[in-house]
Amino acid sequence: MKNNLLNILKKELREMFRDKKSLSMMLIIPIFIPLIMLGMSALFESQSEKDIEEYNKIGFTYELTDAEKDLAQKMDIEIVEDDEKELKEKYKAGEINLYVTKDENIYTLNVDSSDNSVYAKNLAEQYFNSYKSMLQQSYLTQNGVNADEVLNIITVQEKAIEKDNYFADFIKNYAFLFVIMAITVSATYPATDTTAGEKERGTLETLLTFPIKSRDIILGKFLSVTLSSIITGVISFILAIVSLIIAQNSFSIYDGLDIMFTPTTIFISFLIIVIYSFFISGLCISIAGSCKTFKEAQSALTPLTFVSLFPGMIAFMISVKTSALLSIVPFLNYSLIFTDVNAGNINLLNIILMIFSSFVYIAIVLYYIIKQYKSEKVLF
Repeated sequence: MKNNLLNILKKELREMFRDKKSLSMMLIIPIFIPLIMLGMSALFESQSEKDIEEYNKIGFTYELTDAEKDLAQKMDIEIVEDDEKELKEKYKAGEINLYVTKDENIYTLNVDSSDNSVYAKNLAEQYFNSYKSMLQQSYLTQNGVNADEVLNIITVQEKAIEKDNYFADFIKNYAFLFVIMAITVSATYPATDTTAGEKERGTLETLLTFPIKSRDIILGKFLSVTLSSIITGVISFILAIVSLIIAQNSFSIYDGLDIMFTPTTIFISFLIIVIYSFFISGLCISIAGSCKTFKEAQSALTPLTFVSLFPGMIAFMISVKTSALLSIVPFLNYSLIFTDVNAGNINLLNIILMIFSSFVYIAIVLYYIIKQYKSEKVLF
């Protein structure tokens, strides 16, 4: 049995490494990980370092007092005074980033959701908060009240408890999601070629005439696709680590921050990569094995790429918390466990449930594949 299994594995690996498409899936796809991570970092830095002159042109439909003009000057706001109709036209033409209308003591910020307008809105809100504070202080002083005692009745300060930030968490979590997606893409082609591809070429029938148990054939194919997926996952994650080193030294948004994966995160990540590779390889083989042609199998496996990415992406966007139940949900559990470990929250129960449930899913998938290879209706 061991010799037969080893021979099948050698055959599958030989064909896989000879095939240019399989090699490209295995080795070229991981290259996109650094491009994505460095591209995200560059985008974040460009947004965080936007020049104030790009969004400081604010229109006012009323005449500002000297105090208001002094405050605007201190905040680098370029004042444009005109009537509402003219300001509206200037806003549409991009000559100003926002305009303010006034009705007694009600000030309205007229703005859309474009990039510069959002920055202008934040700047205008800071301006009016400062102006309101000036008016309050003046009113209290005129009425004989100590303004500092009233306005500064409480003090709120911020203390950073961890040397990390949103940008670092974002690219690390999304980098891992893309590693998972790279593994999925890497598994689809060899799984298709070794099942539906062999059916279409007629080589599967020849292979089944040999005195080899179908179980050995299945395990050989399964292990070859899994090995390909693991190689892709490991290369992708190593490139993600290299990308973090480059990003730390290249972008100012990470200054003073330790954005590197911890040893525990790296260990858990490699563990997830191996387990996920076994799971997705079996799933790809089971789906592709039910198809008659290579093209049909490719179409059937395409949704898996999105299924592997979107659950984790949505969970990260809406801050889904890991639970015992979610730890056994396939696809979602891998990204949730990684997010927790990356944040320093290590829950052994959730990790054990993720590992155990994955082995159960793998066993179910292998059992289904074995049944496939014993069914003439599926094979021929």
